[in-house]
Amino acid sequence: MSSPYEILFEPVKIGPVTAPNRFYAVPHATGHGWNQPNGAMALRTMKAEGGWGTVAVQISEISADTDMANHPMERIWDDSDIPRHAAQVDAIKRHGSLAAIELGHGGMRARNMTSGLPVLGPSAYPVLRPEVPVQAKAMSLADIHAFRESHKAAARRAVQAGYDILYVYAAHDISLLSHFLSINTNKRNDQYGGSFSNRIRLLREVIEDTLEVADGKRAVALRFSVAEPGRAQGLTSDGEGRDVVEALAELPDLWDVNLSGWAKDSATARFADEGFQLPYTDFVKTVTSKPVVGVGRFTSADAMVSLVKKGRLDLIGAARPSIADPFMPNKIRSGEIETIRECIGCNICVSMDSYGLPIRCTQNPTISEEWRRDWHPEAPATLHQTQSHLKHHIIIGAGPAGLECAHALLKAGQQVTIADAASEPGGRVSKESRLPGLSSWARVRDYRLQLINQHANAELYLNSVMSAADISDFECDSIVLATGAKWRGDGVGSCNSEPVNFGAINVHTCDDILDEVTLAEASQVVV
Repeated sequence: MSSPYEILFEPVKIGPVTAPNRFYAVPHATGHGWNQPNGAMALRTMKAEGGWGTVAVQISEISADTDMANHPMERIWDDSDIPRHAAQVDAIKRHGSLAAIELGHGGMRARNMTSGLPVLGPSAYPVLRPEVPVQAKAMSLADIHAFRESHKAAARRAVQAGYDILYVYAAHDISLLSHFLSINTNKRNDQYGGSFSNRIRLLREVIEDTLEVADGKRAVALRFSVAEPGRAQGLTSDGEGRDVVEALAELPDLWDVNLSGWAKDSATARFADEGFQLPYTDFVKTVTSKPVVGVGRFTSADAMVSLVKKGRLDLIGAARPSIADPFMPNKIRSGEIETIRECIGCNICVSMDSYGLPIRCTQNPTISEEWRRDWHPEAPATLHQTQSHLKHHIIIGAGPAGLECAHALLKAGQQVTIADAASEPGGRVSKESRLPGLSSWARVRDYRLQLINQHANAELYLNSVMSAADISDFECDSIVLATGAKWRGDGVGSCNSEPVNFGAINVHTCDDILDEVTLAEASQVVV
């Protein structure tokens, strides 16, 4: 292969295993959890099919005392969970990818509402979830020993299931190991509390335990949040994140580094550009000889190459970009850069995860539907009509929904006409992308337009106001209405069922603002 992106497809040795390329789909929640295994399996298998050299599974609860309840996670509590994981491993490896599992204990972020067990932490302290009014139990030395044994048992099950990489999880403030590290939650005065060397003790022990189970046949990765801008993840100083890396530099086979705090690690496009984590994680490569994977909503292949050549990362990590386009690696390999569905950083995926629901994506409508509906992000759509003569479709509306509909129909070999009353395509997203920090949202429009424009059997008409009679007279086999919705301006909403008499107040909706109605036109603005 001779291309400017060749370096991204070099194999990378991770301890005793070798990743086939530098594309690394890092652990992230899918919203399916342990009780919806087929959905999670299909989603991750699609990434393996799309060329991600390593595909990782989200937090897998190691025991019943880290029950996350209504926030669906994977489980590997006992041997009954092994077959489900083994099936997932087989599906991932079928495409040549490595399979990784993130073994985790939520500590003071757990709920234990269904298991009924005490929430555990380094100290007696209110649980770190305001909606759960529970006091964590300060772990005794016996509890700590039991936790280590639980982690080792989960690691043995992961080995039995066939995983290539076993994670030790100490990130995002969703980990018992993070809570032992932090002076905010660790108020102990024994060998596991107080000094830095004491607070890092349990993390070191768990890594060593996991390496023992791996027995030189599986790799052990440490996922660690190096810092949180402005707060240093509750450690004693901004330097302690680096201190952890320096103290454990050569212990794990792989460093998976990010920022502490979910809001910082998954920052939206409005507040963070591509590669926004690098200023905080760059130092890791200078401290350890082990391979390093990092994230930062990477979508540019050229930027990825630069990161590797400059020695800033060994593996290009992605959660959101791998959701937006599971086939990004294959597209880069084949030189089809223009067909990549780039993540826009809108975080609807994070929102769905927060609700405990299967994730969705503004760019990739097939996500979470791979198994249930047999949807594929790259394959032509299957038309479920009984009338075989349907060939020509008119779509009224050239916003995101209309463009996606046209794209899907064109992939299925249909003829499409799109009409929109506006002078530009894209609908709301064209307006929203002009707001500060939201320029990446234009990718929703541009990605679909450039694919539609490649088809000879596609026509797009702007400035085309069509009445019902106009549509009825149009010779076509089906009509699709994709005209979107508008904000109400009468005050009716989820908390108010009747229109409001605003009197002399000039009410402006979000649509008015997007249409560039000036604030000076209103004596008072209600949005």
